[in-house]
Amino acid sequence: MYIEQAYKGLIDNWRYLIGILLIIGVWQFLGSFPLLAALALKEGGMSAMMSGSIGKMSEVLGSNTFLFFMLLTFVFGLIAVFLVVKFLHKQSLTDLTTSRPKIDWKRVAFSFFLWGSISVLFIFIDIYFAPEDYEYNFQLVPFLILAVIAIAMIPLQTSMEEYFMRGYMMQGLGILTKNRWFPLLFTSLLFGLLHIMNPEVDKLGYGILIFYIGTGLFLGIITLMDQGLELALGFHAANNLTAALLVTADWTAFSVDSLYRDISEPVLGWDMLVPVFVVFPILLLIFSKKYGWTNWKEKLTGKVLSEEEFLKLDN
Repeated sequence: MYIEQAYKGLIDNWRYLIGILLIIGVWQFLGSFPLLAALALKEGGMSAMMSGSIGKMSEVLGSNTFLFFMLLTFVFGLIAVFLVVKFLHKQSLTDLTTSRPKIDWKRVAFSFFLWGSISVLFIFIDIYFAPEDYEYNFQLVPFLILAVIAIAMIPLQTSMEEYFMRGYMMQGLGILTKNRWFPLLFTSLLFGLLHIMNPEVDKLGYGILIFYIGTGLFLGIITLMDQGLELALGFHAANNLTAALLVTADWTAFSVDSLYRDISEPVLGWDMLVPVFVVFPILLLIFSKKYGWTNWKEKLTGKVLSEEEFLKLDN
């Protein structure tokens, strides 16, 4: 099973403690240096930096430039995850990714195109029925620059979050607690709370965290049920990529040169809750039918045992 792949490496508690500190340090501090340097070189950059406002920093640098430097922090974080796993835990990237003999890229692609298609469909349905809420925002050169940055870097950003949350932390917490339900719930809650500084929370209120935590729970469930990160990697990349390229708003984390601009008054409505309570359960059904998922209770709440412990229990 997926969490048990950690047993193939070194699993001392101190290694995970140091690993988490190293990853966060590289991601949040070292990775931020290029952004801070770019701001320092711009007029008004220091005041924007001190304010901590994403909107002000984006205004100083330009939306595409700011997006590049923001995503670059996640590239640093992803490299840190891979190095920590390889050198501190002596674990392979494949074992961090999946319980299968090799990474199943067909699963990544299926999840990506499935959720990407659904996301695009939902967006254009909303534009069709509420055209007054949207403004056509297409500008060829800025959009092409955005597309290059987004296609090249957003999959790295989402992969960093998946490898750190549903990979490194889920495996580490599973080994520590000897069960599956705690790492599932803890990483889902943490995933949601990490978005608490997003501009959307200021506009929509803390109720939006239901969407983020629910999304984290969904990603955790498909990781444990499918015994690997592949479906989560594809889903998360499709989700962020379509959001960045198709619709932007002044109050979102991706306030960029997207195809459309949402000019409606921000309100926490059905569009934020339906995915969690309706669409995600349907996706779980689709995935379970396609990949033959069974034994849900054991895979989501069962014990985590090493091979030696399992053999003793079996005897």
